[in-house]
Amino acid sequence: MASKVAVGVELDAEALEALSQQVRGPVLTPGDPAYDVARSIWNGLIDRRPALIVQCSGAADVVDAVNFAREQGLTLSIKAGGHNVAGNAVNDDGIVLDLSQMRGVHVDPALQTVRVQGGATWGDLDRETQLFGLAVPGGVVSTTGVAGLTLHGGLGHLRRKHGLSIDSLVSVDIVTADGELRRASATENEDLFWAIRGAGSNFGVVTSFEFRAHPVGPMVFVGAIFYPFEEASSILPAWRDFMATAPEELSSLAICWSVPPVEPFPPEIHGTPVVVVAAAYCGPAEEGERVVQPLRELAQPVVDASGPWPWLGLQSGFDAIFPQGELRYWKSRSVTELSDEVIGDIIELAGRRPAPLSDIVIWHHGGAMSRVAEEETAYGGRDTQFLVTAEASWTDPAQNEEAIAWAREVFDAMDRYSTGAVYLNFPGLGEEEDSLARAGYGANYDRLTALKAKYDPENLFRMNINIPPAG
Repeated sequence: MASKVAVGVELDAEALEALSQQVRGPVLTPGDPAYDVARSIWNGLIDRRPALIVQCSGAADVVDAVNFAREQGLTLSIKAGGHNVAGNAVNDDGIVLDLSQMRGVHVDPALQTVRVQGGATWGDLDRETQLFGLAVPGGVVSTTGVAGLTLHGGLGHLRRKHGLSIDSLVSVDIVTADGELRRASATENEDLFWAIRGAGSNFGVVTSFEFRAHPVGPMVFVGAIFYPFEEASSILPAWRDFMATAPEELSSLAICWSVPPVEPFPPEIHGTPVVVVAAAYCGPAEEGERVVQPLRELAQPVVDASGPWPWLGLQSGFDAIFPQGELRYWKSRSVTELSDEVIGDIIELAGRRPAPLSDIVIWHHGGAMSRVAEEETAYGGRDTQFLVTAEASWTDPAQNEEAIAWAREVFDAMDRYSTGAVYLNFPGLGEEEDSLARAGYGANYDRLTALKAKYDPENLFRMNINIPPAG
């Protein structure tokens, strides 16, 4: 007997009832009061209607939901924090495993490790680790999910001192396509652990992560200097040259943007085009003030919000600027060097941003994240020094085509300077498919296809930047 749901797919009524009785968490279908909230994600450009959403309460629910998806032949998406820019966290007419009820965090201060469930956000993790003066390399927006960011690398404010999120990953518990709950680490299922560190969304549902934590905070020195956009041609080369010899405790970004319409910025400068030099020093705050000082003297700033910040304040400092529901299309390319020619192109493109919320971000890399060998994890592109990201963000749907076209123009313009690598957490909508995956994994791609054939031969986990099984 089949049960038809409003989205136009027929489900086996007996199997659906059995699933509903078996799992502890809610099973939502169209028409349930909580359905529309559960299917929404951070990127307001994405509007999809799955046949059902299983809000898992633990690993056992995940096992049952994965088995149900495989047995019923349903498209399967995994929603953790829901920040996935490409929208793969939800689908049409399939099943979504919603991990938002699985947000537990446990810190072992003696071992300096932390175990966190698959639905937790970086805000959840940071709050608990800071009780002990510890932090894990994570993202720069606290509402980002730990899972999504980590599984494709994990860039954040600690990248030069402590590497990517995956570089502090000790182990995971993961439900693979056969419905088995496995532990993967350096000593258990080592090949799977290698793949998870960079390509994890292709290999299963991670129900918990174990990280090494590092002494950070509670106060760190933050550089947040807003310079006039007209000074970009001198600011960006000076920032580049300074970062070439900066200590690894300092991680920095340069952002071509506009002053956001939020506090603490005075209303009279809202919308003013700027170049933001953002920097975080993860050593002693007084030492950080000395190190960051030259970045505060590159020109006369529009505003300088630099100073000692709580680590938790830094981690949540961008939250109000990137709220739920804003329209987004973000693309990235790694460049061989930040030459004056590259800078000139970035400035010209930034001058044509489609909306004040849109920006071009230049991430400076190096340090710990670049000392890990390319073949040591699945993540590709560690040898690059700069990542250029076009972050098209806007609120008016009438601008959809214009905003996406601008971000793609930036992406295409950077191609001639590119190392070939991309950051797969900023993939646009993933429309390049195989070529995007090859760019993201580089020399590791063929090994990944072989492991995909071992752990997911039917490609159940395909709502992602997909790696097809070999053969």
